[in-house]
This record gives sequence, structure tokens and C-alpha cells, in this order.
Amino acid sequence: MKRFNKLFFPCAMAISALTATADDWLRSMPEFELTDHLGEIHTLETYRDYELAVFYVQGVGCPIARIALPNYREVRDEYTGKNVAFTMFNSNIQDNIPRIAKEAREFDIDFPIMKDEGQQLAKALGVERTAEAFVINPKTKEVLYRGPINDQLGYETQRNNANQWYLKDALDKILAGEPVDMDQIPDSKGCLVAIFNT
Repeated sequence: MKRFNKLFFPCAMAISALTATADDWLRSMPEFELTDHLGEIHTLETYRDYELAVFYVQGVGCPIARIALPNYREVRDEYTGKNVAFTMFNSNIQDNIPRIAKEAREFDIDFPIMKDEGQQLAKALGVERTAEAFVINPKTKEVLYRGPINDQLGYETQRNNANQWYLKDALDKILAGEPVDMDQIPDSKGCLVAIFNT
């Protein structure tokens, strides 16, 4: 019996740690007040009238975030009529609003890009990389999905066409009142966002 207890306790602790990690993966959106590259101020209240809001992690100079832009635009165009908002935010310490605005002009980014001052969104949501999308219920602040837009891009690979559209599938499920099985969603491929604890 003592041996069983010795074996059981570490296993139970491991399972508990895994559960905590899984629960921690989908966090909640904090209240915020951030300015985008066009000078507009955004708060959570800005999105309250939408059924869902999608927040995409942008980074100046990140090739993956740039290449994924047409995919993000395609999803927006398909779901805008379904009362879903689409926006971006930049949490990189080195990127200021003038740099973000220059990137938006050069790459025809037609989304508002909020500058995440103090990395408040990144820290609250657990952001690690660019090119990740977060689907938020703006009324409850719940994060219902986080992950890549699709499977077209990798670190050293790029398909001509995507085989799986994770973000579209997630939006369809959420709008139908169904949960997203995050165990089936791969990690996002993107540039590392350095988070500073101050």
C-alpha cells in the first residue's frame, strides 16, 4: 500500500499539473484601452455589440505574420456579415506606432493594429508568438479559441493551399454554440514575442 501511495502521488501531481496547464491555455480578455496605428482608441466596449471578436498578433518585420495576412483577410471577408469583428494587436517592445503604421502602409494591412502598451494583452492572454489568432466573446471576456489561422505556413514550409482552416472551423463551431476541442489545434507558427515582467 505504501508503494502504491508513493507511485500514485507523483502521478496525481503530474495529472493535476497537466490539467492546470490546459485550463491556463485559454484565459480571459482583460479590460483595455489601446491606440491603433491610425490613432483610434479601442477598448473592450468597442467590441461589445459583436457576437465574437478575433484578435490577431501582429509583429513588424515578421515574415510569417506578413505571409498569413491574406489568409486572415479571407476569414474576415467571409465572416464580417456574421457580426464578427477582426482586429490586430502588436506586443513587441521594439515596435512603436510609427513603425507599425509604416508596416501597415507597405503591406496594405487594412485592419486596425493596436499597440499593446505595457504588453497588457500579451501577458493576460499568454501570447508567445505572432500570427496567432484569439477568438473572444466580448460580452463575457472568454477566450474561446487560440491558434493558427490554418495549416498553410510552417517555419521552413509553405503549402500552396491550406488543407485545414482552424480559425474558420472554430468560428463555425462557436457560432453554432459548440465548444472547440483545443487538443486538436496545433501551436501557432510565428515570430517569438519577448514578454518582459516589470
